[in-house]
Amino acid sequence: MATLGDIGLAAAINIISAFVFLVAFAILRLQPFNDRVYFPKWYLKGLRSSPSQSGAFVKRIVNLDWRSYVRFLNWMPEALKMPEPELIDHAGLDSAVYLRIYLLGLKIFVPITLLSWAVLVPVNWTNSTLKDSNLTYSDIDKLSISNIPQGSPRFWTHIVMAYAFTFWTCYVLHKEYAKVADMRLHFMASEKRRPDQFTVLVRNVPPDPDESYSESVEHFFLVNHQDYLTNQVVCNANKLAKLLKQKASKQNWLDYYQLKYSRGGDMSKRPMMKTGCLGLCGNRVDAIDHQTAEIERLSKEIAEEKERVKNDPKSLMPAAFVSFKSRWSAAVAAQTQQSRNPTLWLTEWAPEPRDVYWDNLAIPYVSLTVRRLIMAVAFFFLTFFFMIPVASVQGLANIEGIEKRAKFLKPIIEIPFIKAFIQGFLPGLALKIFLIVLPSILMLMSKFEGFLSLSSLERRAASRYYIFNFVNVFFASIIAGAAFEQLNTFIHSSADSIPKTIGSAIPMKATFFITYIMVDGWSGTAGEILRLKPLVIFHLKNFFLVKTEKDREEAMDAGSIGFNTGEPQIQLYFLLGLVYAVVTPILIPFILVFFGLAFVVYRHQIINVYNQEYESAAAFWPAVHGRIIFALVFSQISTLGLLSTKHAATSAPFLIALPVLTISFHLFCKGRYEPAFTKYPLQEAKMKDTLERAREPTLNLKAYLQDAYVHPVFKEGDDDEDDEMSEKMEMDSILVPTKRQSRRNTPAPSKVSGGSSPDVILEKEP
Repeated sequence: MATLGDIGLAAAINIISAFVFLVAFAILRLQPFNDRVYFPKWYLKGLRSSPSQSGAFVKRIVNLDWRSYVRFLNWMPEALKMPEPELIDHAGLDSAVYLRIYLLGLKIFVPITLLSWAVLVPVNWTNSTLKDSNLTYSDIDKLSISNIPQGSPRFWTHIVMAYAFTFWTCYVLHKEYAKVADMRLHFMASEKRRPDQFTVLVRNVPPDPDESYSESVEHFFLVNHQDYLTNQVVCNANKLAKLLKQKASKQNWLDYYQLKYSRGGDMSKRPMMKTGCLGLCGNRVDAIDHQTAEIERLSKEIAEEKERVKNDPKSLMPAAFVSFKSRWSAAVAAQTQQSRNPTLWLTEWAPEPRDVYWDNLAIPYVSLTVRRLIMAVAFFFLTFFFMIPVASVQGLANIEGIEKRAKFLKPIIEIPFIKAFIQGFLPGLALKIFLIVLPSILMLMSKFEGFLSLSSLERRAASRYYIFNFVNVFFASIIAGAAFEQLNTFIHSSADSIPKTIGSAIPMKATFFITYIMVDGWSGTAGEILRLKPLVIFHLKNFFLVKTEKDREEAMDAGSIGFNTGEPQIQLYFLLGLVYAVVTPILIPFILVFFGLAFVVYRHQIINVYNQEYESAAAFWPAVHGRIIFALVFSQISTLGLLSTKHAATSAPFLIALPVLTISFHLFCKGRYEPAFTKYPLQEAKMKDTLERAREPTLNLKAYLQDAYVHPVFKEGDDDEDDEMSEKMEMDSILVPTKRQSRRNTPAPSKVSGGSSPDVILEKEP
């Protein structure tokens, strides 16, 4: 078990690592040739020019101004200067509210830390229970509830603190939920016009033998919604998108070989390549000629596939983006049932165009349930089998227990530095390494489930990641760690005493989580700001592929906040802090350091680096609130269970009310504030429509919305192709007879998208 010295060594290693990362970043960001790596957001906004474009050659690479190195840490106060309203205008509401999660952690845990260290630490320390027992423990464990004797009246202190921590946490959560809900409504009321404000996504459109999907959608909404404007039927263009991606890859290789040839000096020696797998086998050919031929082949295939998608009715899906003349009409359509059959004409708010995950629009609606069932089973097995590496990590964290079973390792392990390194640093690092590939796996699972927007994909992956962290990183670490630490006690104890042993051992796992927090929360956060991977990739692309300023801009990897990975990490720290606040308060200061450091680092990244892919207006906040509530309830139940094993029969029952009160508070918040995140108030929509009509009475909304939801593959390529596609997809309103006799006149829709009809009056049936 890690001792105070082991934790001290781990803290020293992580503090030094974090300091090195921060200093390296502070120096690298000053160099002109790294400017696009550390300030890409400003380049993408067109508000910054490269300092390496002018001046002497050395000055274009290295910053020779010694005064800038004296102020090399001024990025920290600079990151805190921008006011929140300006931050919202600069980076969006999603980014600003994401930062508030770190502030929420500070608001909750600063008072909890002060109170727990002032009250609970002295109460726990002034006992000798562990000293008189046969349990494996360290000096750190004397600060935990495990050092309180069974049946002691001192447990009343922990119960009172549990109530105090719960009431404070709920108070802060309520204030924050109200604030974020108000920010969201204000943002939606004041933000600029966006296509998704007028558009709904319609799915499961019933087939009609007499009409195309476009005609069917148009007729349905003309009859049932007066303010219908236009529609864009979804097409299956996944194969076309794949071909375009392959062509872009071939073009990059062609640029590389041409640049290599031009820089080689010897014009008679052309670059060669192998045509086999990964260029490691196969025939040796001229690289430039081969890539040129491949691009020509792909261009022909792309043209053929475009024609097929445009002209083949089978490429159209029973779904469409339907736009209206007003936000009010779109809100009515998105938030109501469209037909007596609740499985047909399903409507929901359309994601903003850059948020749409186009690949999943081609998935049939009827297959979604089966896909999600398959992924639920797959996720269960993924979570279950991951317990094996977690158990092995716990073996590293509990050397004393292993030494009793493998005495031949004792001479090596007992070397002070090696022992401190293994117990204080290695377990957290090993667990962090095991978790590297997990986010990619969970994102692939979310894509397979068929979610239609990047934001919903990230929220789904974040939810799975949180469950995974709870089961494996938290729960399995405690169970496996307790088993390893108390291995000898388990073997020689009777069956009825094992729960008591577990009750005493669980608080002792705080030492493992302290090492994990330092590796993941301290060093990991400091490593994030260094951006080592984007730095290396940018310079490789800049040297081998970049020929123009546009190429250089494309080589920048601004990245995004990564909600699917960042938010579950934060939630794990909320869980650890709330669970251990009562039982082992020594862990809380380590979490405070994480929240403080992460707030400064990610605020800097959001201002200068990240270019958010979408804007959901903080739609993720209900999930954030719900997970903190879950952590709070779990902490109450675990404390109740722990006290029951400590024979605190007179005091433990008083904790039963806490989960009930907390769940009631959650239901109140859910009913009061969650509708602001799931529905758009008709009052707000009407007000915004009225203001817009007063300010822009001549606004041509149809022209604004016509191309908003055209598949991106049709926006790539030559201008002539775009014009031709646009003509086919966006026809003017022309009155023609339909195949249905019951409908007299209707606009003629295009073959792909459906037509538009701003003002059409249907003749009544006789």
